[in-house]
Amino acid sequence: MSSPLHSTAHRADARTLVIFDFDGVLVDSEVISLTTLRESLADFGAPMTEAQVRETFLGGSIRQINAFLKTVATPAYRPEDFEARWYATLFARFRAELQVMPGVTALLDHLDAQGHGYCIASGGSMERLGVALSVTGLASRFGDRVYSVDLVARGKPAPDIFLHAANEMEVQPDRCIVIEDSPAGVQAARAAGMRALGFTGGSHLSERKAEHGALLKSLQAEDIFEDLSHVRDWILRST
Repeated sequence: MSSPLHSTAHRADARTLVIFDFDGVLVDSEVISLTTLRESLADFGAPMTEAQVRETFLGGSIRQINAFLKTVATPAYRPEDFEARWYATLFARFRAELQVMPGVTALLDHLDAQGHGYCIASGGSMERLGVALSVTGLASRFGDRVYSVDLVARGKPAPDIFLHAANEMEVQPDRCIVIEDSPAGVQAARAAGMRALGFTGGSHLSERKAEHGALLKSLQAEDIFEDLSHVRDWILRST
């Protein structure tokens, strides 16, 4: 993909590279994702509470889910069956309900104007990212600067996806700022030698912002934000 309208997010000449997690940061998707995941897990013989699903899988990947199911499902369990059923429900709800997080457009405009690079590095699959980017209209803003866990050996909290994104964007890790909503994502950013900001503005954290923010801070997120407009101000002060 290419982005003729927003081509100022350069690679090697970017002042700073801002790496966005996707779900729960750029799009308010986690309530949809975690709800449909919980329903699908129950269908495959792995009932969990809402809190258990959030604590176990927030920021994780389909590989992590499949590894879990292999330990609890029947011997006849096949990962492709689970993915097909969950994704059918998930994508239908994405197309009907998924919204961009407030402040995303203004933040990306600011990064363009200031000459900062930006990209996505997600624990989600390329298939899932493709659907979500398309239905929200964000595909044109990021072009080919979208990196999925499908491209690396290990998912978060391993640093692989962030290091891959930095390498592709031709920016050293110490010039990268990661914006994450999940503990695994903050751990991955710090393991990659990158600065990390915690974001708690997603609706999945509406009743536990302070608690979740404190957790991200304990994992060495430099600051915690509920509003992406404040992230813009932080980057302006700190780069």
